Amino acid sequence: MNLLRALATVSGMTLLSRILGFVRDFVIARTFGAGLATDVFFVAFKLPNLLRRMFAEGAFSQAFVPILGEYKNTRGEDDTRTLVDHVACILSLALFAVTVIGIVAAPVLVWVSAPGFAAETGKFELTVTLTRITFPYIFFMSLVALSGGILNSWSRFALPAFTPVLLNLTFIGMALFAVPYFDPPVLALAWAVFIGGLLQLAIQIPALKKIAMLPRPSLDWRAAWADPGVRRITTLMGPALIGVSVSQISLLVNTIFASFLKTGSVSWLYYADRLMEFPSGLLGAALGTILLPSLSRYHASGNHAEYARLLDWGLRLTLLLAAPASLALGILAVPLLATLFFHGAFSADDVFRTREALVAYTVGLTGLILVKVLAPGFYARQNVRTPVRIALISLTATQIMNIAFIFWLDLGHAGLALSIGLAACLNAVMLYLGLRKHNIFQPQPGWLGFILKLILAMLVMGLALWFGMGTEKSWLQSSFVDRTIHLAWLVPLGATTYFATLWILGFRPGDFKRRAAT
Repeated sequence: MNLLRALATVSGMTLLSRILGFVRDFVIARTFGAGLATDVFFVAFKLPNLLRRMFAEGAFSQAFVPILGEYKNTRGEDDTRTLVDHVACILSLALFAVTVIGIVAAPVLVWVSAPGFAAETGKFELTVTLTRITFPYIFFMSLVALSGGILNSWSRFALPAFTPVLLNLTFIGMALFAVPYFDPPVLALAWAVFIGGLLQLAIQIPALKKIAMLPRPSLDWRAAWADPGVRRITTLMGPALIGVSVSQISLLVNTIFASFLKTGSVSWLYYADRLMEFPSGLLGAALGTILLPSLSRYHASGNHAEYARLLDWGLRLTLLLAAPASLALGILAVPLLATLFFHGAFSADDVFRTREALVAYTVGLTGLILVKVLAPGFYARQNVRTPVRIALISLTATQIMNIAFIFWLDLGHAGLALSIGLAACLNAVMLYLGLRKHNIFQPQPGWLGFILKLILAMLVMGLALWFGMGTEKSWLQSSFVDRTIHLAWLVPLGATTYFATLWILGFRPGDFKRRAAT
């Protein structure tokens, strides 16, 4: 399978999911506004969603996919099927237990996550009810992560990338059409979470059957736990869980810092982060998804030369796409923010304060995406401890920079964004040096010419965007329609000048074609 085409597929599905996410937020806001109902729902959904990010999409996938790749390449189909069956058995039983505990202990969980709700009996009880409805989501999504890991290892990237779309569609459908049938109406959102998780799991079943890897139901946990492959996966999950937790802790600490700053700081960071999620999700998450299975296969087969060449391909593709995206976001910060958010209570001052955060974030956008490419270089070799150790160092550096930027340099909320960006760059540099030190990665020839051509193309694109944008003041004075039309031709102008310059300098799409490991 062509990895460039796979990247386009995964990125396209991610883009669709992000767009529908904006539609979902709009529909929920239009239906429920911002009040007790949404406060209760967001608290109820917070814990299972956090567990999904940390466990299902993070620690489990990082531990499972490399071991599965090894079995697929060295053990044969029967042993691979047995591993899948045993992992599914242990995972299902553990998740069922966690789900039951979560449902029973919902009052305690709500009290810990939102202690202020305890003062209002009705509000607290409603949150408990919604938590009990949404908690099975972690059960469904962990099994979706298992299915996605299997399908990605068989180079079936499209379906796992598409599944998040189903949750957004379920939210939209329930908010628009099912609300009148629930009392209180916000129960519709809780059931949307349950139904969305169930649909995401159900859609995987035909695809797993097609590759003859649908797990066979079993409750024999003793036999499953005795499998050495299962033991290795659980061993790798420990440090992987710590590594995934680092980013969540960093966001939490930054929110705490922001809460002590000028009113609006938390919101300015939130809106800037929403724009950052587009390139980081479309490129970073997608590249990590398609690289890990092939890297695992090359490692299992002992093909170290192809392993290094695939990493080199991922690094060049990341710089080719992420570096201009960072520059474009920085230049077009005001046009983008004015077009998307400059309405109603969102003032011109909010636009400029959010611009400060967004520009600070863009300093580290390329580093953030590079981490998604470099870290699989360790995960595929079943080395989780090294990237976790580096992540902890980056977390410490983030907090040191937070203190320096806020209290010494008085950068305010922009300092928080800058610390995250610089820490991401530090993380990427340390991962790169670690790969070089352990002789895992050797750069292929031609890097100097590649970088020089990239810089020239970015310079041309930057000038085109700068002069095509006009003044920032004009974006605040023009109507929404005029801003939309201007942005609609400005963004293609930047992309066209960038890729046209690369074409003139000798770049061709065929140069970046790459087959997945088989």
